[in-house]
Amino acid sequence: MSKIMNNGSVYILKRLIREHIRPYMPKLLLAFLFMALAAGSTAAMAKFLQPVIDNIFMQRQMEYLFPVGFMVLGVFFLKGFSSYGESITMNFVGQRIIADLQARLFAHFTYADFGDIQKMPTGELISRFTNDVWLLRNAVSTTLTGIGKDALTLIFLITVMFYQDWKLSCIAFFAFPTALLPIIRIGRRMRRITTTSQKENAQWTTMLEQVFQGARLIRAYGMEEYEIKRANQMIDQLFWLNQKSCRIRSASHPVMEGLGGLAVVSVILYGGYQVILAQQTTGAFVSFIAALLLAYEPMKRLAHLNNNLQEGVSAAIRLFKDLDHPPQVVDKLDAHVLGKSKGEVAFENVSFRYETSSEPVLNNISFVMSPGKKLALVGPSGGGKSTIMNLIPRFYDVGVGKILVDGMDIREVTRKSLRENIALVSQEITLFDDTIAANIAYGKPNAQMEDIIWAAKAAAAHDFIEALPEGYQTPVGEGGFKLSGGQRQRLSIARAMIKDAPILLLDEATSALDIESERLIQEALEKLMIGRSVLVIAHRLSTIQTSDEILVVDGGKIIERGKHDDLLKLKGTYFRLAHKQEPQ
Repeated sequence: MSKIMNNGSVYILKRLIREHIRPYMPKLLLAFLFMALAAGSTAAMAKFLQPVIDNIFMQRQMEYLFPVGFMVLGVFFLKGFSSYGESITMNFVGQRIIADLQARLFAHFTYADFGDIQKMPTGELISRFTNDVWLLRNAVSTTLTGIGKDALTLIFLITVMFYQDWKLSCIAFFAFPTALLPIIRIGRRMRRITTTSQKENAQWTTMLEQVFQGARLIRAYGMEEYEIKRANQMIDQLFWLNQKSCRIRSASHPVMEGLGGLAVVSVILYGGYQVILAQQTTGAFVSFIAALLLAYEPMKRLAHLNNNLQEGVSAAIRLFKDLDHPPQVVDKLDAHVLGKSKGEVAFENVSFRYETSSEPVLNNISFVMSPGKKLALVGPSGGGKSTIMNLIPRFYDVGVGKILVDGMDIREVTRKSLRENIALVSQEITLFDDTIAANIAYGKPNAQMEDIIWAAKAAAAHDFIEALPEGYQTPVGEGGFKLSGGQRQRLSIARAMIKDAPILLLDEATSALDIESERLIQEALEKLMIGRSVLVIAHRLSTIQTSDEILVVDGGKIIERGKHDDLLKLKGTYFRLAHKQEPQ
């Protein structure tokens, strides 16, 4: 990150070329060829003004009329086709570069550590793919086009100008080097303001996501005016940042316009003096003026190139910062494929601490999950139950101790093979905006329809699915909003069942179910549990009374363990939790 910040634009451009532009060099070279033809055509049009004025208009030489006319027409056609070819090719290259970067970024976040994703607000993640990529797209497109088309056009036109009169050319360009310093300073300010704007846009995206997801709560608590006021403050902040950005970006206009006017006036005065003294033909002077005026636009675009480049650099710094942050939970080079597990999971003296915490979340945890057995975790919120569950699929890696599956340290096997043996049902229900069948089969893409129906029946979901207008092909909507909480939970359970994994992790899996559905689910889980290991987290103790072993977790430690009746006899934490849940 420090290298990115210290080297700035040059480093970012080199990295973009090395990692994303180089594969498209053949098409880029073709685009530059089209650019050269278009630039040469523009310069040729300025050059042809001399014979048009001197030979046709001034000397009235008929033999020049048709040849020059057809050559001018040919130049226009050449420029048109060259511009078309350049535009199509450059658009392909520019869009392909950005598409590759987006795909790379998406893959990076998909494989990123679970903890890193949790730390970043969803709005900020989305902002990477929208605001940042949009700025980078503009920068790449503008930079490549500016370096190619505008620079080549400028070179050809300057050649025509020096060919016509080198003294006038020196007069025309003497003032432009003085514009470099203010343009560079403007670019640096643009990068700073763009960085601030990107952060504000990310916060704005995050706020929108929270407000729309919390629409029910906002209305229930009558907080509409509060949210509107908060949104207006952020909108005003973005408005003034954009206004400031516009002022900084536009600051180069008076510089370039003033210098351009000074150059044109100087040329008119000196060139007009030469024409009056017959030291230069009218056609040569008009050709020179035309080349100067035609060169003025690409010169201005090149001057503004630094502003666009700095905006892109600011976006690229954020993108490359993310890409340069490798996941910590990775497969070893010699990691084994686990294969079909028996389902035995053992924690051996496991301790764990989150990066953001100075205190350990788990202390010296040891237990064994055996095939065909149900192990339950209970205890106060924040005691470490969910952390224990998250360590089994390697969402995090243990700090001290080890976790074994079939006697093998899970850090010695590939994450993919490990997770293929695990099915997870969380209290945080995740359904995708797809059909019910697709959501059930999410963990098993090759599942047949009969498998999907079996899983739905086992999860007590088949009856309500059949009652829907399109049955299993009914779209559930974003987050499953078309379904009730209990229906969503039953689909998530069916998804775990169809995976047929030997290890089942159930985190409050029946929390959103009514008593009848819960009874059906418990019966299904009893059947599914045969030959499998089941880890259950439950606050409702009635759901885990039949567990083969119950671990009471508090303060990151196992303070009690045993069966339901045995724990009640201890009259400790489990006894108090059970007493609180008894009907009064």
